[in-house]
Amino acid sequence: CRPRASYPLGPGCGQPGLGVRPCLTRPPLPAGIWSAARDGDERRVRELLERRGEPSQPDLAGYTALHYASRNGHLGVCQLLLQHGARCNARTPGGATPLHRASYCGHLAIARLLLNHGADATAADEDGRTSLHKAAEQGHRELCALLLRHSPALAGICDAKGRRPHDVAHPAVEDLLAT
Repeated sequence: CRPRASYPLGPGCGQPGLGVRPCLTRPPLPAGIWSAARDGDERRVRELLERRGEPSQPDLAGYTALHYASRNGHLGVCQLLLQHGARCNARTPGGATPLHRASYCGHLAIARLLLNHGADATAADEDGRTSLHKAAEQGHRELCALLLRHSPALAGICDAKGRRPHDVAHPAVEDLLAT
């Protein structure tokens, strides 16, 4: 998975005649534990946890260090954060959990770790999509199988548009989700 750029609206937005450029501001660079988790820097994450001790503090965008580590496939950082009490069901403003992030990116070992630490596989984001929707649309076969073994009812959960995971599935996983 590659990070997506997100540019917040600047103070000039909506004013006639200013054009687009004044409406976009550069996003702040992630600092501290969030960038260390994103980059997989276990030493720095450990140091920050020992100094500050808050593993579930969200950044300005609402993401925790566990969201970043889960998305970027940093198993060691995820383990470290969870050992220090990171909330595995923390949600972004859009409702995504670390399990959503790991599932979308196909990080099987991280998804397993999160489930073993009590992650809610049935949690839905603001679009009504579960982690199975995310894994299915990306064609992550083993991850879909893991999620279905953990919570078989996931196959029948519809998103906000009334679509089950099978309806959004990549062809590589359709047979797993057939009902």
